[in-house]
Formats: sequence, structure tokens, C-alpha cells
Amino acid sequence: MDYTAKLDQAIDQLHTEGRYRTFIDIERQNGQFPHAVWTRPDGSKQDITVWCGNDYLGMGQHPVVLEAMHSAIDATGAGSGGTRNISGTTVYHKQLEAELADLHQKEAALLFTSAYIANDATLSTLPKLFPGLIIYSDALNHASMIEGVRRNGGAKRVFRHNDVAHLRELLEADDPKAPKVIAFESIYSMDGDFGPIEAICDLADEFGALTYLDEVHAVGMYGARGGGVAERDGLADRIDIVNGTLAKAYGVMGGYIAASAKMCDAVRSYAPGFIFTTSLAPAVAAGAAASVAYLKTAPELREQHQLQARILKMRLKGLGLPIIDHGSHIVPVIVGNPVHTQKLSDMILADHGIYVQPINFPTVPRGTERLRFTPSPVHGPKEIDALVKAMDALWSHCALNRAEMAG
Repeated sequence: MDYTAKLDQAIDQLHTEGRYRTFIDIERQNGQFPHAVWTRPDGSKQDITVWCGNDYLGMGQHPVVLEAMHSAIDATGAGSGGTRNISGTTVYHKQLEAELADLHQKEAALLFTSAYIANDATLSTLPKLFPGLIIYSDALNHASMIEGVRRNGGAKRVFRHNDVAHLRELLEADDPKAPKVIAFESIYSMDGDFGPIEAICDLADEFGALTYLDEVHAVGMYGARGGGVAERDGLADRIDIVNGTLAKAYGVMGGYIAASAKMCDAVRSYAPGFIFTTSLAPAVAAGAAASVAYLKTAPELREQHQLQARILKMRLKGLGLPIIDHGSHIVPVIVGNPVHTQKLSDMILADHGIYVQPINFPTVPRGTERLRFTPSPVHGPKEIDALVKAMDALWSHCALNRAEMAG
């Protein structure tokens, strides 16, 4: 076996299809977000504006967060020193879990190193806790949920995206006595559409199923205190397990679930992805706790975030660009071709100093390749004007048919 040749073949295929991913070397500037410095391939530096980051509210540079992290480093040093079971549980981890449980009005919360790991570890562990479990998963669930469902060794059913009628058909076809979990998202990040939370909760009640809701793209940004779409819609008490992230609206890193005390206790006791992983650094936990606590009392940031998203969508619609608008903060512009998408991304970076990463298959279906913009409260009129002018010029330059694409 020529292993090197096989590697070349696999990578060349990505280049041929126009979906080879490149890393952009950027240096975020504390206090200047969304502005950063890009190190070009030739080693030169260029000032850029980041339009595809997940630090949705700019909390990654907020003084409250930075002060908490500095204080924790000074007090405890760098790392946690072990897994949660072996010397890696500190007062910072417990404080953060308490903040998260309070955020979602649950009895407890459980920290993981990322929301990906939280989804994977929890969903793959549930069949150990409930023998014979059937998991019903939305077709557009995140890769971490798909992986957790795939690895659990139990039965799974995939229902068409946001199709409550199809979900009902699947539930009706199964043994009414079998334990069941319905896994879905509040906001699907590629199109920015909302899951039918209330309708799914109604089905869960009818068929005796648990509800598992991924709020990764909603925590911190929706709801009176940032508890997500379920909190905004008054449905938080109907969700059995909430998954969230600390790496987006909260500006740090890590993931978690919030649920009953017994559920969190069982998952922490049986999930290898929790048991055998070094815990978050105390400084990270401290910064995240400060961010969660702060955003519980900062509705003005959420309001400004939504306003900036509405303004950007309105401006891009005014150009006739084919954007998807489901009313969330995510602003996808459909290009529909991986080569064109990469070309637009390269040109808007090099010529206009605007960084937006192309989104290609398998993240989205073939033919729906896109640029996905994520406005924030710190993307002001100047940044929006620059982006709109650049998209207007480049779309025309690339001879993309706006009316055809929009249809």
C-alpha cells in the first residue's frame, strides 16, 4: 500500500471539487474586535474585519471576562491538573455549573471541553442508561449529534428537517413502551431557521419521550436572560436536556448539558467522553462563568445583536443577493458553487480586507454552497457599509446572476 499516494488522492479530490479548506492566519486584537490582522501567504500583514466569527456578542474581549480569567490564572496557574474525577474539579468549575443550571432553570449542569463532546458523549451514553432506547434525530442536526446517535449502539430514527408530521409517523410506528428521546436544535446554524420546539414537546408528552435540545447558536442571545429560544418562547421547563456552548455568545470555550440532577449524575458517571478527559482550565471556567452571569443582565446586547442582523439582511436584500432569512441572527448568502464560493471568499479578503469563510459540502448540501455572515453588536455602520459595497462589487465582478440565484 502506497499510503502517501492515497493521502495525495484524497486531498487532490478536495482541490478538484473546489472544497479544499484553508486556514486563514489571523490575530485578533483585544478591544478592537471585529478587527484583526491577517498574515498573508507572503508574510505581509493586512488589517481585516472578521465577518464569520462565532464570538457573537464580542464577549471574548469584554473586561468582565478578561478580569475573571486573569484573576483565576494568578490564583491557580494554567491547567486544571486532571480529569474531573481526579483532581480536576475546582471551585471555578462548580461555580460555572451552578451559573448554567440557573440559566436554564435546571437542577444541575455538567461541563465538557466542547459542545461537540457534550453532544457526542451524552447522546452515545443515553442508551446505556435506558436500555432499548430509540433516538429520533432531525435530519439537519449538527455533526456532533449525528455522531453521538450513530455511536450509541441503540435504535435511531431520522425525521425530515422540522417535519413534525414525519416525526409523528415514526413515533407511532414504534413500540409505545420503548424509551424514547427526540433530539433537535433550536437554531440550525447553516440556514438560521428555528426548530418547532413547542410542537415537538407536545409530541414528546404524547408519546412519553424525553426532549434533547441543542441551543448552541441561541444561548446568550435569545431569551430574557440568554437561556436560548426555549426560554424566549416560555418552553424551558418542557426540555429535559439542554446542550449549550461557551465558545460562541459567551466568548470563551467549552460545552455543557443542563438537566435534572439525576440525569447529570448518570451522564458524568457513565460517559467516557466526560470521565477520561482533562477538565477545562480554571481560567477558562472562570471567564465563562463571568460571561454567563453578565449576559443574564445585559438584554441590550441581545437587542443590538438582532438589530445589526436585521440591518445587514435588509442591505443585502436591497442588492438583490440571494440571502436566507428565517428571522435569526445568521445571514447566509447562497452562491451554489464551491469554486465560486471559494473565489468570492478569497477576493473579498485580499481586495477588501473582509474575512468570511466559504461553507461547502459536507457542511451544507452540494449546490447550496454559501458565504455565512455573523453580525455582532460590534459590527457598526462603518463595517456594514464596507461589507455591502464589497459584496455589490464582487457579485457583479463574478457575473453571478442575482435574480436567478434568488429564485
